Parts: sequence; structure tokens; C-alpha cells
Amino acid sequence: MLEISNLSFQLGTKTLVKQINLEIDRGQFWALVGPNGAGKSTLLNLVAGDLQPSTGSIRFDGKVLQSYTQAELARKRAYLLQQRRVEFPFQVLEIVLLGRIPHLEGRKEEETDVKQARFALNRLDSEEFSDRIYPTLSGGEASRVDMARTITQDTDLLLLDEPSNHLDPRHQIQVLELCQSLISENRTIIAAMHDLNLAALFADQVIMLNQGQIVAIGSPSQVFTETKLENVYNLKFEILTHSSGKPLVIPQLGTLTSTKQV
Repeated sequence: MLEISNLSFQLGTKTLVKQINLEIDRGQFWALVGPNGAGKSTLLNLVAGDLQPSTGSIRFDGKVLQSYTQAELARKRAYLLQQRRVEFPFQVLEIVLLGRIPHLEGRKEEETDVKQARFALNRLDSEEFSDRIYPTLSGGEASRVDMARTITQDTDLLLLDEPSNHLDPRHQIQVLELCQSLISENRTIIAAMHDLNLAALFADQVIMLNQGQIVAIGSPSQVFTETKLENVYNLKFEILTHSSGKPLVIPQLGTLTSTKQV
């Protein structure tokens, strides 16, 4: 589905992403982890087509990403941004219906589009907000509505930048279980995540980034080791085992180490 070859992105004299090589198939949940400034959001922006690579290429379903029109891309991938601000007094249902625009091709939304938007809100436990004015929502409520808009776009690839941001534990689990159900529908998810334990519990594969480079890739158990985590986060960790068999990542207090070059 997605082939990334020798991908780099430079801004001025700073290289934000360096020599990324990846192959991602359908029906998988990939988590991007790493410290602040590791390159997670930049990589998502490149895969979304919002940034042009300095070197390298991205192929989506065998076709170079830059050869898609914006309308074609909007029907192929949906992108949930980390920073999401809407100041206009739109109703929540109107916000979610924005996800249908790439499929309307100039026509007005029909009842099937409205049903799809309401179904997405229901999946996010948010249908009660449909008549609310979006800027009046709390941060967590808005995050759920934004996720509903993203899945209403009905794309094969979902790019999520901190999808559990602002959510309480119940709704974090709800959103990530929804991601797993989307995977079962043969969609693909790439999500930047700061919560290592949520990444460990829900992701099929984990990419650990540091200073714009991949430093580890594999299953959560392969990536979340004490040595790899300490090298990247400059902090000691203890790895326990969750009842599911997945790793639990516990930072050890008072163990901050000096900054390392990886």
C-alpha cells in the first residue's frame, strides 16, 4: 500500500526527517513514537502530501504520491492533525459532514452522507453533540468529533497525530478500539503517539524515531526494551507485562540521564 524510499526533509539547515525506508501493508496499525522533535508529525505531513520531500519518494498504491491531485488524495487518505482549531459557529454535524466533501464532487450532501456522519458520531459516543456549536465543546469532546469527521472521510489510509489527545481514559480506549475495528475493515492507520503504553497495547507495529531517523522498528515487544527506550528518551524504564501479554512501559523516577546522540 505505502512504500517510502530514502525519504528526507530539510528545513533550512535542519534535517527533520532523514533517510526513512518503510513498507506498510493494508490492515495494520502502525504507531510512531519518540521524544518531542523526533520527526513524527513531519513524517505524517510528508505521507499526507502536505509537505514535499527534499529527497526520496513515497508511493501510495504503486503511484508516486505527488502525482495524485488533491481531490484524489482526499479520497485516499484522511489526516487528523494534532492542532485542530475551528472558530466559526458550525454545528457538530456540519463539522463531521466536512469529511464527505471529497466524495460529493460538487453536489450537496444527501441523506446517505448525513447517515454516515451520524454513524461516525455514534461510534465515538458523540451523537448527542450533533446540534451543539463546535467551539463550545470541551477539548475531549472536540477530539472525538474530529475523529468522527476523519472516519467519515471513508479512506483506506488514516493518518492520526495524537488521536488520544485531550481524552479521558475511557474515551482513549474507545478511540483506539475503534482504530482496531477499522483495521479489521482492511484500512491502515499510522498514528503518532506519546503514550507508550497505549501504543504497546493497540499497535501492530511500532516505529521509534529520534532526531528524524528510525532507531527501532518492529512489534511493541521488540521496540519497547529498556535499552532502546533509555537511549531515545534519556530516562531509565522498567518493562512489565500486561495481562494481554503486551509490554507495560514504566519510567523510573530520578533516573534522567544526559542527552545522548543516537
